[in-house]
Amino acid sequence: KRQLWIPPGLAHGFLVLSDSAEFLYKTTDYWYPAHERCLRWNDPQLAIDWPLAETGLSAPLLAAKDAAAPGWDSVRTQG
Repeated sequence: KRQLWIPPGLAHGFLVLSDSAEFLYKTTDYWYPAHERCLRWNDPQLAIDWPLAETGLSAPLLAAKDAAAPGWDSVRTQG
């Protein structure tokens, strides 16, 4: 198993390239939905080269909240 420490407040995302995956969060405090932020996965300002060709999809399968996520400019100005 692998672990990755992500500091509080740092944006993070992942793309599963297999049929299934386990992803567990360990946090420094309880989860507060009001503190959660979403960021659009394909915002051009982020310029992330997601390896979608390996999935055979033109876009990833997203949760509704992630599909409706705002872009970087909006997230940055919200703080």
